[in-house]
Amino acid sequence: MAKYSIVVPAYNEEKTLRLFYGAVVPVFESLREDFEIVFVNDGSTDKTQEILSELASSDKRIKVCRFSRNFGQQAALLCGLERAIGDAVIAMDADLQDSPQAALLMIEKWKEGYEIVHGKRRKRVGESAFKKRTADLFYALTRKITGLDIPSNVGDFKLYDRKVVDALVKLGEHDRLLRAQTAWLGFKQAFVEFDRPERVAGETHYTVKKMVGLAQSGIFPNTDAGLTLPIKLGTILGGLSLACMIVFIVLACLAIDFGGLVAWLFPTVGLLTSIVLICQGLANIHTAMIYKEVQNRPKYIISEEINF
Repeated sequence: MAKYSIVVPAYNEEKTLRLFYGAVVPVFESLREDFEIVFVNDGSTDKTQEILSELASSDKRIKVCRFSRNFGQQAALLCGLERAIGDAVIAMDADLQDSPQAALLMIEKWKEGYEIVHGKRRKRVGESAFKKRTADLFYALTRKITGLDIPSNVGDFKLYDRKVVDALVKLGEHDRLLRAQTAWLGFKQAFVEFDRPERVAGETHYTVKKMVGLAQSGIFPNTDAGLTLPIKLGTILGGLSLACMIVFIVLACLAIDFGGLVAWLFPTVGLLTSIVLICQGLANIHTAMIYKEVQNRPKYIISEEINF
């Protein structure tokens, strides 16, 4: 069995793969222990598969899974975790924003007895202020709503002990955010801080739409807040409505002209209608996720495997 497995999702990464291989392999060879690199081609449309096949043909430590289409980064990570055979599994991006040297520090922490080691970003070079602020907001909201202790400035760059990987892949959700599920699992955890550089080549594939999808997958499967929100808002609105009625009654008894109820009718109805629609929308997201679970479709489909 390989001592270490490096899991690398790849989507249209033709410009980075050889650079990644050239940077990561010497670092892990310096450990003088067995390792494998599991690349998961997430339905790329460029020369990603061609390059991965070349690397795998020249180095049997390179293993490749090719998806039949794009299923998303979380599905690719899950696929890699399910096929990794190492005692310790490290998830990394192909763009070298996740430091190979930091991975060595993670291994040191693992050897000290930690079962999950997070890569925590000190600096995030090349990222816009908008992305940083929205990321901070996401983590704050997720912690508040779900109660999960998801650390800030931590992504999917992590080391997992074998027992953690086995527990993680047993979780049945189809909509996954692995960093949220990792927080739910527990285990003994540590952090390794590193400075995150810009991509070595190519462009980021994280659009705003994908970021929103990740947030949805992290929040809704881990809380029933969307389902309980209507009764909470209903209670608050009921109390406010009762208080308003009491005020109107008092004003009427004192013969004070307050403009009448008609003036407040349309904004009140509009506000109540918008709240109802928002609550219904949140509940519908839960219902949609339940529907996906009931469908029980595979989380991904593999069209080709190399060196497994």
